[in-house]
Amino acid sequence: MGLLQELRYYLKGQSTSIPRYVVEQTLMTLLGGLPSLVGIGLRGIAYKAILKAQGVPLIEHNVRLLSPANIRLGEKVYIDAGCYLNALPGGISIGAGTSLMHGTIFHVFNYRDLPHAGITVGKNCFFGEYTCIRGQGGVKIGDGVYTGTQVQIAAVNHVFADPNQFIKDQGITADGITIEDDVWLGSGVTIVDGVTIGKGTIVGAGAVVSKNIPPYSIAVGVPARVIGDRRDPEAVKRFSNAQVFFGELEELRK
Repeated sequence: MGLLQELRYYLKGQSTSIPRYVVEQTLMTLLGGLPSLVGIGLRGIAYKAILKAQGVPLIEHNVRLLSPANIRLGEKVYIDAGCYLNALPGGISIGAGTSLMHGTIFHVFNYRDLPHAGITVGKNCFFGEYTCIRGQGGVKIGDGVYTGTQVQIAAVNHVFADPNQFIKDQGITADGITIEDDVWLGSGVTIVDGVTIGKGTIVGAGAVVSKNIPPYSIAVGVPARVIGDRRDPEAVKRFSNAQVFFGELEELRK
C-alpha cells in the first residue's frame, strides 16, 4: 500500500469527507481540551455543527469523536472525559438522558463493510467507567440499561477453523447483540456476539454471556447460567429488607 493509499485509508477512518475533517479537527483542537463548565458550554454549542444533537450535548474535555457526522445524541446526553466514539460508517445513536462515564468506548469502525454495523442506545442508560462496545455486527440496547465498570460488549468474532492459516486471515463473523430494556450488567461482564439479553435481566459481575438469556433472569458465572427469575419472590427475598437509596439524578430524569 502506497503512502497516498495509506493517507486515504487514514482519512476514511476519521471522517466522512475531507472538508468535514478539516472543520471537525479545527473545532476539536480549539475546544476539545477545555475543562470546566466553560468548556462544556462551548462544546455543547459548537459541536452541534459536526454531530446531530437534540438540545445541547454535555461533553466533557478530551472526548475523541471520529466521524461525528454519524453520531446522534438525544437531549441531556452526558459524555464524560476520556470517552472515545468511533461512528464510521454505521453510526452511533444515543437516547435522551444517557450517560457515558470516563473511558467508555463505542467503536463501530467498519472497514469490512458489514451490513448491520452500528450502535443504538435507548433512553436513560448508564455506562460505567471503561465499558467498551464494539458494533461491527450491530448492537441494539434498550431503555434504562445500566452497566458497572469495564463491561465488554463485542458484536464481532474471529474465524479460526483452519489451523494452517493465521487467524487474522480467516475473516470474522458479526451476528449482532441485542440488550432489551431494564437490564443491569455487573462490573466486568462480557457479552459475546450473537446474544440477546431479555428485558429486566440482571447479570452478575464477571459473567461471560455466550447464549441468549430469557427476560427477567438472574444470571451469573462463566459461562453465564440462569439461577433465578426476578418475578419469583424467593429470588429477591434477601433484598426485601435492605435500605434503598435514591439520588438527585433519578429526580432530574423524571
